[in-house]
Amino acid sequence: MSFAGEVKAELCRAKLGRKCCAQAEACGVLLYCNRFSLSEVKIVTESPAFAQRLPGLFRKAFGVEFDEKGDPDTPGKRIFTISAPEKLALLWELCAFDPSGPAHHINFGMLEETHCRLAFLRGAFLAGGSVTDPQKGYHLELATTHLRVSRELDTLLLELGYAPKETTRKANYITYFKQSEAIEDLLTAIGAPVSAMELMNAKAEKLLRNGVNRRVNCEAANVDKTVDAALEQRRAIQILRDRGALETLSPKLREAAQLREAHPELSLAQLAALCEPPVTKSSLSHRLRKLIQLSAQDTAP
Repeated sequence: MSFAGEVKAELCRAKLGRKCCAQAEACGVLLYCNRFSLSEVKIVTESPAFAQRLPGLFRKAFGVEFDEKGDPDTPGKRIFTISAPEKLALLWELCAFDPSGPAHHINFGMLEETHCRLAFLRGAFLAGGSVTDPQKGYHLELATTHLRVSRELDTLLLELGYAPKETTRKANYITYFKQSEAIEDLLTAIGAPVSAMELMNAKAEKLLRNGVNRRVNCEAANVDKTVDAALEQRRAIQILRDRGALETLSPKLREAAQLREAHPELSLAQLAALCEPPVTKSSLSHRLRKLIQLSAQDTAP
C-alpha cells in the first residue's frame, strides 16, 4: 500500500461521531470527488477503507444510500454514484450550493466549529487528496474541479493557521503544501497522527543520513589532503637524500624527515606527538614545509 493509501486507511478508522461532523466530512467528499453536478454524484476510489466508510458516512450525514456502490469483491477502483433527483436535491440543499449558477462553494455555516472544519478537510483529502511518500519528498495536495471551492479552502486553511500554496493542473485547482512541518500538523489535525509520526521519523532519518554523509565526505577529503601532503613531503625528502643534503640539515629538520618516511600514513598531529620532545602540529608543519622549500632550491636550475 502506498503512503497516501496508509494515510487514508488511518483517517477512515476515525469513528462517525457527531452528525454535524459527518455532514461536514461528506460535503468535503462531494466538493473534492470526481463529479458533483445537478445530474450526478460520482466518487471513484482505490482505497478499500474509504470505500467501506462511504455508505455509512452518507447514511449518517444525509440519510441517503448510494444508487451504485461497485462490487466490493472486485479488486481495483470502486465507483459510487447517486443519480436519483430527490437525493441530489437534498445534497445540494444541505451543502448550500447555488443551483442558479450552478456555482459550488463551501458552506461555512456548516463549519462554525473547529471539529467540523477538520472533518471537512478529512473528507476533502479522502476524495481528492494525495501525499507523497516521505522517503521521496514532502508534498500534500487537495484537488478539486471547482475554482470557488479551491479559493475558499485556502481561506479556511488560513483561518486554521496553515499557509497553503495554489496551482492548476489541467482542469483541477490544486491546494498544496511542501513544508514537512505543515504536512505533519495537518495530518495530525484531521486524524492521521501515526502517518504524521512516520513522516517525522523519515525526516529525522534523512537528516541523520545527510549529516553522516557530510561527515564522511569531510573526513574523506581530509584523508585525501593528508595523503597528498605526505606524498609531497616524501618526494622532497627523497630529493634531498639524492642530493646528499639530508645530513647537512638541522637536527629538527632531520627528525621531521625521518618521522615522515617512517610513518607516511600518520597525520601531522600524530607525527608531532612522536617528536622528542613532542611539538605542536604547527611547528612540525613548518619543518616539513621547510624541507619542501629546500628540495625546490636544490633542484632549481
